[in-house]
Amino acid sequence: MRVYLPATSTTLWQLHADWRLGEVPLTAFAVTPALRDWYTDDDIEELEYAAARLAARAALRLLDVDPAAARRRAVVSADVPDAAVTVRDDLDRGAVRISEPVPLSAVAAVHVDDQDAESAVAAAAAVILEADLGLESAQDTVDDAEGFELSWYAPQELGDVLERLRVARHD
Repeated sequence: MRVYLPATSTTLWQLHADWRLGEVPLTAFAVTPALRDWYTDDDIEELEYAAARLAARAALRLLDVDPAAARRRAVVSADVPDAAVTVRDDLDRGAVRISEPVPLSAVAAVHVDDQDAESAVAAAAAVILEADLGLESAQDTVDDAEGFELSWYAPQELGDVLERLRVARHD
């Protein structure tokens, strides 16, 4: 099953160093029954894009609690065995739990905000919880960040992506 894992630069460094993603269970997003019911388009590419956008929003929550991370959303798309995935639409539309570590070999792509999104993403990460609770002004700030598309990178480009993030952090 294709899953979309919310991430930060900290998460990406872990993936690069350990050749796997983390402590299980991992929370991710995928095309689930609730996502299919909610989304009006049956096109699988559109549904996967919706799942990836949910993961990007969840990355804002991770940034909120990771002050050391670059202020850019990241999403790791990976193909994991169906048996390792439990649908958790009760937590959030499209949410899944993964019961085993995700090896780098399972990663299909890494998606990361470009530098021009940093200020909008930083502002959104600071108010994401308020947006989740329905504060309209906070939602407007999150919407601004969500207006930026994440760039696509092949797994073998991860080291280069991390180097650019490190350099950008120290400019």
